[in-house]
Amino acid sequence: MSATATEARNDAIEETLAAYPNAGRDSLIPILQDVQERLGYLSREAIARIGEHLGLPASKIFGVATFYNQFRFQPLGKYHIQLCRGTACHVKGSLSLLDAIRQELKIEPGQTSKDGLFSLEVVACIGACGLAPVMCINGEFHAAMTTQRVRMLLEEYREGAQENV
Repeated sequence: MSATATEARNDAIEETLAAYPNAGRDSLIPILQDVQERLGYLSREAIARIGEHLGLPASKIFGVATFYNQFRFQPLGKYHIQLCRGTACHVKGSLSLLDAIRQELKIEPGQTSKDGLFSLEVVACIGACGLAPVMCINGEFHAAMTTQRVRMLLEEYREGAQENV
């Protein structure tokens, strides 16, 4: 990462913390949410800096953040996949879709692929039960998915990323 990107990230952390002067432990979750909204994830630097700001050890900040599945510790990929594992999607085979995504991208839920193209999030319900099993990529819903369609779709996104380079 370039020095400019690091500086911008640090500035975003400091600007967020400035909105919480004299903050206490009760402000931890809102601070974590605000920092993640600005950065897209919680970096090690952010966790350490939040700890300093609140007078808490970074291990405590990390412990709280890992308890809640809303927090991410890696930047999202260019293509953020949300796979529904709600009841309708589960019954219609979303576990096999998850296995196909894991195999194809070599990542687990909460991770980003090494090339930075894909990140994977498993959600309890995406609110599209009639389309089950469903996955969403950058807000675009893909209905009645099969493992074959997952592989084809991921390949289409890969090719699209190469064309945009």
